[in-house]
Amino acid sequence: MMKKKNISASKASLVLFLCQMVSALDVPLDSKLLEELLQPPTIIQQSPKDYIVDPRENIVIQCEAKGKPPPSFSWTRNGTHFDIDKDALVTMKPNSGTLVVNIMNGGKAEAYEGVYQCTARNERGAAISNNIVIRPSRSPLWTKEKLEPNHVREGDSLVLHCRPPVGLPPPIIFWMDNAFQRLPQSERVSQGLNGDLYFSNVQPEDTREDYICYARFNHTQTIQQKQPISVKVFSMDSLNDTIAANLSDTDIYGAKPVTERQPVLLTPTGSTSTKVELRGNVLLLECIAAGLPTPVIRWIKEGGELPANRTFFENFKKTLKIIDVSEADSGNYKCIARNTLGSAHHVISVTVKAAPYWITAPRNLVLSPGEDGTLICRANGNPKPDITWLANGVPIAIAPEDPSRKVDGDTIIFSHVQERSSAVYQCNASNEYGYLLANAFVNVLAEPPRILTPANKLYQVIADSPALLDCAYFGSPKPEIEWFKGVKGSILRGNEYVFHDNGTLEIPVAQKDSTGTYTCVARNELGKIQNEVQLEVKDPTMIIKQPEYKVIQRYGQVSFECIIKHDPTLLPTVVWLKDNDELPDDERFLVGKDNLTIMNVTDKDDGTYTCVVNTTLDSVSASAVLTVVARPNPPFDLELTGQLERSIELSWVPGDENNSPITNFVIEFEDGLHEPGVWHYQTEVPGTQTTVQLKLSPYVNYSFRVIAVNEIGRSQPSEPSEQYLTKSANPDENPSNVQGIGSEPDNLVITWESLKGFQSNGPGLQYKVSWRQKDVDDEWTSVIVANVSKYIVSGTPTFVPYEIKVQALNDLGYAPEPLEVIGHSGEDLPMVAPGNVQVHVINSTLAKVHWDPVPPKTVRGHLQGYKVYYWKVQSLSRRNRRHVEKKILTFRGNKTFGMLPGLEPYSSYKLNVRVVNGKGEGPASPDKVFKTPEGVPSSPSFLKITNPTLDSLTLEWGSPTHPNGVLTSYILKFQPINNTHELGPLVEIRIPANESSLILKNLNYSTRYKFYFNAQTSVGSGSQITEEAVTIMDEAGILRPAVGAGKGYSETLFATSPVMHIVRPTFYKVQPLYPRIRNVTTAAAETYANISWEYEGPDHVNFYVEYGVAGSKEDWKKEIVNASRSFFVLKGLTPGTAYKVRVGAEGLSQGPGVRSSEDVFETGPAMASRQVDIATQGWFIGLMCAVALLILILLIVCFIRRNKGGKYPVKEKEDAHADPEIQPMKEDDGTFGEYRSLESDAEDHKPLKKGSRTPSDRTVKKEDSDDSLVDYGEGVNGQFNEDGSFIGQYSGKKEKEPAEGNESSEAPSPVNAMNSFV
Repeated sequence: MMKKKNISASKASLVLFLCQMVSALDVPLDSKLLEELLQPPTIIQQSPKDYIVDPRENIVIQCEAKGKPPPSFSWTRNGTHFDIDKDALVTMKPNSGTLVVNIMNGGKAEAYEGVYQCTARNERGAAISNNIVIRPSRSPLWTKEKLEPNHVREGDSLVLHCRPPVGLPPPIIFWMDNAFQRLPQSERVSQGLNGDLYFSNVQPEDTREDYICYARFNHTQTIQQKQPISVKVFSMDSLNDTIAANLSDTDIYGAKPVTERQPVLLTPTGSTSTKVELRGNVLLLECIAAGLPTPVIRWIKEGGELPANRTFFENFKKTLKIIDVSEADSGNYKCIARNTLGSAHHVISVTVKAAPYWITAPRNLVLSPGEDGTLICRANGNPKPDITWLANGVPIAIAPEDPSRKVDGDTIIFSHVQERSSAVYQCNASNEYGYLLANAFVNVLAEPPRILTPANKLYQVIADSPALLDCAYFGSPKPEIEWFKGVKGSILRGNEYVFHDNGTLEIPVAQKDSTGTYTCVARNELGKIQNEVQLEVKDPTMIIKQPEYKVIQRYGQVSFECIIKHDPTLLPTVVWLKDNDELPDDERFLVGKDNLTIMNVTDKDDGTYTCVVNTTLDSVSASAVLTVVARPNPPFDLELTGQLERSIELSWVPGDENNSPITNFVIEFEDGLHEPGVWHYQTEVPGTQTTVQLKLSPYVNYSFRVIAVNEIGRSQPSEPSEQYLTKSANPDENPSNVQGIGSEPDNLVITWESLKGFQSNGPGLQYKVSWRQKDVDDEWTSVIVANVSKYIVSGTPTFVPYEIKVQALNDLGYAPEPLEVIGHSGEDLPMVAPGNVQVHVINSTLAKVHWDPVPPKTVRGHLQGYKVYYWKVQSLSRRNRRHVEKKILTFRGNKTFGMLPGLEPYSSYKLNVRVVNGKGEGPASPDKVFKTPEGVPSSPSFLKITNPTLDSLTLEWGSPTHPNGVLTSYILKFQPINNTHELGPLVEIRIPANESSLILKNLNYSTRYKFYFNAQTSVGSGSQITEEAVTIMDEAGILRPAVGAGKGYSETLFATSPVMHIVRPTFYKVQPLYPRIRNVTTAAAETYANISWEYEGPDHVNFYVEYGVAGSKEDWKKEIVNASRSFFVLKGLTPGTAYKVRVGAEGLSQGPGVRSSEDVFETGPAMASRQVDIATQGWFIGLMCAVALLILILLIVCFIRRNKGGKYPVKEKEDAHADPEIQPMKEDDGTFGEYRSLESDAEDHKPLKKGSRTPSDRTVKKEDSDDSLVDYGEGVNGQFNEDGSFIGQYSGKKEKEPAEGNESSEAPSPVNAMNSFV
């Protein structure tokens, strides 16, 4: 829901009126205007009529007035002129009529008692104040008196009189003891309105000697204390003892015991009384009664009702209080005092009189010369007040005559006034209870128009809301007002505008085109004036996304949205309220720009949330309700009724559902006799039900509890109900899940699930176990057992069926006859193996095996199926034997065939078959040998292209990991790729199977070739491996022919090719090879790191390396790489720090540069430095000299051997790489700065680990692709169907693969570092 209100700036500027009369001018209370206009005096402040002053302080009698010119002041005292100049103690404040009597300098307040009146006068008239009666306050002391102790018989009434001294104003009375503690009051003991302390009946505990009455005079802030009063209460027993010692027996006999008495009124006395109260005052009526027991007071109004909302009872209902009384409250009020013995009553006749009060007080009148007007003075009272008029403080009858005025009772009529008619008139309304005095002036003015609204005042309103443009004016006679839009616009008229009497122009529905300048013109016969104001119309503020109703679980998180749209020139403020009040001061409430989020919601967050958007011109709001839901509170007040042997009724009271209706109740029970502390499910009922009839079992000590459930979850359980113990009975049911299964070949194990404690139905629970062999005419054999759930029968034949039953019984008898079940004695291993095992090879990876079933009697147990064990003996293409690991397939049931999947081609296998029962496996059939035929080979293990020249490439390859037969040949296909990424003619070459390398000659220079390579057996070709290579560029700068212009190769490729198929040039469009940088690797030391990478793309590019601290937001640092190297050394790194690095290339002829992916490395930890500088130690200097000499000798020897053409490791490196700094990687495996060993058998070659570099010699190793055995048999839940499709089970492990070697990159070794140095 959304509420909206518009705040018009013009409405806030209200025109205040100094007067409001027919045919009269309205004078705005403009300070500047009022300073310029002549005005008769007006009394604005005066002291109260009845003015009680503190005699210890100066007396200040206030009289303040305003007027133009400023008025002068004079005073009268007791009706005669008070000459303040003759009294040194009396002064008048400057520019004021307030008198100050300096009592503190020796004056006495009593000397200044009297009636004072102030007159304020200027040339336009005179105003007078009320008659101010000055009286000093009085707080006299208590008169000395001798107070006798009060001896009172128990049960009698008592009144302790206070009689405080008469003060001005009257004091406040209260009773205390010597310890200044207020005496306790009650219905029995209370204080009356006159201050006396009344006891309806006295009790022994009322005996004390310090009943003290205090009078507090608030005006003088003094407290007077009466002498303490002593009260002694005699009980009848003590009184009889006292009388017996002094009086005769006759007198003693006359002393009566304490007796109860009916009520008697202590105040007021008599049956009736009267009370007069003035209108508007508080009426207090009091009735206090004596009696035993203590009477109770009740009030009624005869013939009417006590006024609602104004009636109150005080002092234990002994005082009736009616506030703000009026004449309607007059009548008879009856108080009734009642106890068990009777009642007493008193009628108070109340008359409400009224001092004069205004109906219409005279108001100031401002007129233009020649106008008419009236002054009206109307008042009421009881009795009706008299109205008298005065002019400038003088009775109008003796005041100077004015032909323009006429007095008509409570009205003065003015006709055709002139400026001399200005005066101040006083109206006096009085009766016996008081008077009213009001001043009202008549001011006759002649003034040209004035506009009081500031020039160019800016008004801003919201579109489609009213616009109020002020034109506050004054003039005498009253000016006429006209409005124009724009400086030279036409006068505004029509229904779209509203012209108010105070000059305001109202545009009821302002639109955007209402914006502009508006001109107000005021004119009368004395002149003309105009004023301009500006109006701006703004777009309204709107909530375009309001908060929505939310239901949230307790302790969850909720968010309300409040997205707004507003005029761009207005600055909105958004305030969130909860239940129309401020948000709680809680850090869980998070107020965002467009939302309110409440974290960890609790129940007290439930309520209405309002988004209030305020601007200086308008306000909009939208609300949404948040309902916090939670699991219900637990039920309570569980009650058991209707107890029977097998049933009982449970009822409960639901707990708070926490804003989510209860869907159902779950009833649980506890068996305190058998399973104390364990609760079981009993039943459940709908959420609208609070009673349930429960079925009970015998011999159970029940306790129940109830759990309430709603959509949020389950409540906590209720408190347990009272316990209820049911009577014992025979068992109603027998054990369940009875089984007979032998654990040994010569026994039968009978098991069952025991009854629960509450199912026993009585004490002494036992089980009768019975069995007999099936299909044999035997009698039942029975035993009775207790506290067990198993019985073993020994000496049984192997695997024969038995009839079994188990019956429950307790001390009261047996359960019903149980059902019989069939069990078997123990199993033994099968005796014979399946015969006539046959194998039919279907293809190179699949075979079908058949066997004859074994005779059922030889199984000696439950037939579970057959297991086929098979294993590979050897590969026919390689004579080496591998570790034999048998595989197992299990075929469930009485199957006589199965499929063997996942075989390896061209291999020799063995298998046998065994029967399986519940005990285990039988003997194996004789091993059966079978062989799989050849298959197609796997791809060659690698293809390496080396030694590129202008017109030749060298190809080396490895034989397939899995030849799957006898290799007959290799097939090589290749074709050139031109600059537009088109493929040239495809050339196919067949290579003998015993070859492992080939040199392709007469190729085109600087040409990229793509190679396809695979192996063949007699069955067919295997999968191929591909690679690309480029011949080197002709240094003489000869232009290469475009691929397709010629054949792209020479007619003779190599001299010994036995087979060659040439395909004519055909071009295919292939995916362009975009430049890329990959395989960025790092080898980090303590303060530096070697960065290397691989680049594919056009030549003549500029490389750069960017790096920075990992996780840092700092900009990347950039290092330029010299020439076209594929490595770089970062120096000046911080030890033990993680860095990020990437490599980029610039200067590409087409498109932007390229950049590698980001890599992260960490420098080594800083080495601890020794405190002693070893560079200054003599032994260190000698050692360094020896090392330098040794290096020099080694260099000389290397130089000599190199000139002789000798071969040694350094020479080999230099032959392979002319510049060790350009190619710092090992030749054997391409890793950076280290040697790597690979462990592999003849058939398995592992691929490079993820993250290692591709070898520089372009070697690609194919990942091992052994055919894995699909998990077929039930060992892995697979089977063949009846038609021979796969349902068998495969189990066992595959042959182990060789372990992978650890591969890593390290910093260059010292030898490599020395090579770089050289």
